[in-house]
Amino acid sequence: MHETLSNFAQTGGLLIFVLLFFGVLAYALWPRNQAKFDAAARTPLEETDKPETADHNKDETHVRA
Repeated sequence: MHETLSNFAQTGGLLIFVLLFFGVLAYALWPRNQAKFDAAARTPLEETDKPETADHNKDETHVRA
């Protein structure tokens, strides 16, 4: 009985992971998602001269006299 359940669990787990792998592969290679992935790949290469927030260059230590 234990051996039968063990074999079933191993086979079922293998099938689940194979299906999951092919699902992720199909999502990654789907033509509709190409623009999104290309934009994400270019993000580190884009240069900006402005900080993300206007308060970025302010000194955060305030001393009261």
